Amino acid sequence: MGANVDKLKGKLKKAEGELTGDKVREGQGWVEEKKGDVEGAIDKVADKVNEKLDRREDNADANRNDDTSRR
Repeated sequence: MGANVDKLKGKLKKAEGELTGDKVREGQGWVEEKKGDVEGAIDKVADKVNEKLDRREDNADANRNDDTSRR
């Protein structure tokens, strides 16, 4: 959720800068918006990594159960 908040705040700051002619504020908004984009991308990658790790754990557990039932 932090990524979306940063993107929204960035858009608002950028718009404020455009309306007031404040190039610094506009730039701050652009940076904050991009920060939100990067955070969102990192969150997506982290979610995919965690999904893969969970699947590996599930497979390892299933293999352990198969080995124990064969004894």
